[in-house]
Amino acid sequence: MSSITLTSENFETTIAENSIVLVDFWASWCGPCRQFSPVFEESSEKNPDIVFGKIDTDAEQDLARAAQISSIPTLMAFRDGVAVFRQSGALPSSALEDLVTQIRNLDMDEVRKQIAESEK
Repeated sequence: MSSITLTSENFETTIAENSIVLVDFWASWCGPCRQFSPVFEESSEKNPDIVFGKIDTDAEQDLARAAQISSIPTLMAFRDGVAVFRQSGALPSSALEDLVTQIRNLDMDEVRKQIAESEK
């Protein structure tokens, strides 16, 4: 499955309705974004059970602002509706595949417990 375009209209439902969502915040004028794009697409083909979404920060400025994106590319990962990863900068293919494995293996009960404790 290739990546999908995420917008303010479909972002929240995409996160809520899918177990794992990787989001690439990018812009067409950004060199590192253009370098990362084929890596992201390749991973989307290798992992058809995961939603790979792309957000054009120029077209979706409100969404980028809400996500507090200050540099691009920025990769975010959501698991069961919870943001579990965020990093700016392009990842090499091996690092992205390692990240996918780590996200798949997360103990979400433990993650929710840690979130609840940090909010106290």
